[in-house]
Amino acid sequence: MTGTVSAEIPVSADSSPRHVAIIMDGNNRWAKQHRLTGVAGHKAGVDAVKAVVETCGREGVEVLTLFAFSSENWRRPQDEVSALMKLFLFALEREVRKLHRNNIRLRIIGDRTAFSSLLQQHMKEAEELTQHNTRMTLVIAANYGGHWDIAQATRQVATKVRAGQIEPSDITDDLIQQHLSIGDLPMPDLMIRTAGEQRISNFMLWHLAYTELYFSPVYWPDFKADEMRKALEAYAGRQRRFGQTDDQIAAKASQQ
Repeated sequence: MTGTVSAEIPVSADSSPRHVAIIMDGNNRWAKQHRLTGVAGHKAGVDAVKAVVETCGREGVEVLTLFAFSSENWRRPQDEVSALMKLFLFALEREVRKLHRNNIRLRIIGDRTAFSSLLQQHMKEAEELTQHNTRMTLVIAANYGGHWDIAQATRQVATKVRAGQIEPSDITDDLIQQHLSIGDLPMPDLMIRTAGEQRISNFMLWHLAYTELYFSPVYWPDFKADEMRKALEAYAGRQRRFGQTDDQIAAKASQQ
């Protein structure tokens, strides 16, 4: 599942997604609807994470990427940000061993420098504990932004050009992808956003070029196993053309 992954646009895909990416939206609105604090909404969202991870594992999804905290989320009220950091630390302390027991590898992407040294240490330990697990890869995007990811990748490439390791003419889509946060993992086949919003909010901008988008009106804390299966069923019913015509797709299907 890991290794060099081409940035070339594929010509076909299976009816089941290898990689699902999710923007988990609606925790605060769910909390307001239930007359609870925003922090309570985020805590309820953790239960949805568990349900979705379990469902994706059972359905054979290879990679699940969750947008937990964007680089823009620092603009939220300070008390909410502080509570989210505590919740993140609590989840790392409590849930990582469960992931390990279930043979799930954890990877965390994003700019870690803004997090406390304690939280950074727990991130490192969680990744090291689960690094050899093979059932599924769970990617948590924290202090992540698509612009940041592309910028840090191009900085690495530019550094190699300046050092004389490569020529500008060597820069290709594949080379840039190799320097992205999860450039070694399959491109997302399906991107889900909950709570009715229909935008990608600076999430995995490079990776979503040909990803199928699924927008659910359900707030994230209520997005459990049944809702996840609905999204997978919707994906299975789509025809992914990758620039080809219906006739071309049908002709290939008849040859199989």
